[in-house]
Amino acid sequence: MAAPAFAQHHARLSADLADHLNAGSQSIDVIVHGDGASVAALARRYNIRVKKSLKEGAVLTVNAGQLDALRRDDTQDHLSGDIKIRSIADVTAEAIGADQVWAGSDDVAPLTGSGVAVAVIDSGIDTRHNAFLRERVIATHDFTGGDGVDRFGHGTHVAGIIAGGRGRTAETRDYRGIASGAYLLNLRVLGDEGSGMASDVIEAIDWTIEHREEFKVRVINLSIGAPVLQPYRDDPLCEAVERAVKAGITVVVAAGNLGRTVEGKSVYGGITTPGNSPYALTVGAIDTHGTPERSDDTLAPYSSKGPTRYDLVLKPDVSAPGSHVVSAEASESYLSKTYPERHIAGVGANAYMQLSGTSMAAGVVSGAVALLLDQRPNLKPADAKAALQLTSTFMPSAGLVGGGAGEINALAAVELLNNNKLVATEIAEENVVASGLATGPARSRLISATARQLNATRPNQILWSDQILWSDQILWSDQILWSDQILWSDQILWSDQILWSDQILWSDQILWSDQILWSDQILWSDALSTN
Repeated sequence: MAAPAFAQHHARLSADLADHLNAGSQSIDVIVHGDGASVAALARRYNIRVKKSLKEGAVLTVNAGQLDALRRDDTQDHLSGDIKIRSIADVTAEAIGADQVWAGSDDVAPLTGSGVAVAVIDSGIDTRHNAFLRERVIATHDFTGGDGVDRFGHGTHVAGIIAGGRGRTAETRDYRGIASGAYLLNLRVLGDEGSGMASDVIEAIDWTIEHREEFKVRVINLSIGAPVLQPYRDDPLCEAVERAVKAGITVVVAAGNLGRTVEGKSVYGGITTPGNSPYALTVGAIDTHGTPERSDDTLAPYSSKGPTRYDLVLKPDVSAPGSHVVSAEASESYLSKTYPERHIAGVGANAYMQLSGTSMAAGVVSGAVALLLDQRPNLKPADAKAALQLTSTFMPSAGLVGGGAGEINALAAVELLNNNKLVATEIAEENVVASGLATGPARSRLISATARQLNATRPNQILWSDQILWSDQILWSDQILWSDQILWSDQILWSDQILWSDQILWSDQILWSDQILWSDQILWSDALSTN
């Protein structure tokens, strides 16, 4: 009798590694998992160089033959490339009710994010800028081997949106971050041109987890992204986000700027990593059209839409103002020198510029989370996400796959935490009612941006509940909200829309361009936009 045949072990590969394996022996960096001893043994076994050690793995430089050997090694369940990461790039505060949160009410004291620290993992922060005086930036760590200085300009702008102080002149004094009382950590992972490596981001996230008690870090802002090349469970960036959330840190991530083609057609499935993680608070961008009123707000056309690639997770979670947002301008930075037309007011250390993107929207939400934590210091990441989603203003024209639960309302979220009930609020003299998106059968809410109803495997399944428990038992959990119970049916016809699929080649040649203009008008040149 013949001996039984056993299938040989093959670790799952991210799409970029699979392409590399098929292409030949060109060198590539791969992220493996394991402790220091097991990684060292793995490297010795196949004569591989360890390029960088990570807290729960390492980056190895391999050729195609070594990659194939790693794939067959039973110590590895999945392998990922060390992909490139890019940055995702006024009336903002009034538009989300933050100005009323600052002022306080009869029931709630004024809130500014006092005592909350936000880690900004980006291109650095220009700590000389007046927006960051009074020791607002309490720590700097450069994971690229540099000095932490923001020579690109993106991180400074995002940090100013989150927690920048008032401008110092009459023409700039109205520019202020959403949580101006919060502290910032400057964690640089992007270089002078706004690009970096996934392993540096992972290292920065793990560093933040390790130092969270020392600096009282409760929020991580990731206004960065890369194409999704594998399921989120295998993605090392998403794994790092999960570790941070489980450590009690709310991780706010930009959805990406892949919402339309050069021809202006809507694109679905363009959420970037790590925004595809169910643990992330993923943010789409709203265009306020320069007014604080919500009646004229629309989803920014560039804002990436769900569902996510591979996993079909319903994203983004919420949306926030992201178009034409004014914030701190890093002096002599790439963005400042390349796009002088974006300059709005001030000079030198008091300069401000206008940028658009889901990066800016993520900064708004990170500031809003800091306000909630100022009111309720023990608020858990799942609770913060729930509070913002429950009180958001749903946008039917965008749908769940475009705008998520809707445009955030910081004032309503604060009132919800204070009163344990949804209340009507007023923004810019308009009555704003919470959409109630977080209650009732999910089936009635699964409407795409093209107004097509999507199917759920359990039509009567309740994904959201009227019951609000601000505790470990909160119903708004990953297991309930982002489970595999939601399937996107084959019956959906995308007609003239575009859905990202395996037919899209996510190569370096088509992914990013240096010719990016940070405006609504031009999101792509001859390549896809950065985030």
